[in-house]
Amino acid sequence: MENYKDKTLTCKECGAEFVFTAGEQAFYAEKGFTNEPQRCKSCRDSRKSASRPQRNNDWK
Repeated sequence: MENYKDKTLTCKECGAEFVFTAGEQAFYAEKGFTNEPQRCKSCRDSRKSASRPQRNNDWK
């Protein structure tokens, strides 16, 4: 296993700095992902919720 170190990255969406932790890097490597995240967690979450169709949860 490689030695990962926390990295500070800049979000391409909002410009905020965020930490890509050693644990996240190990997870990405385990899943075979080769690219680092481009967006902070807040922007990723916003994009996920915007791309999901809204469900009507009014159960009657």
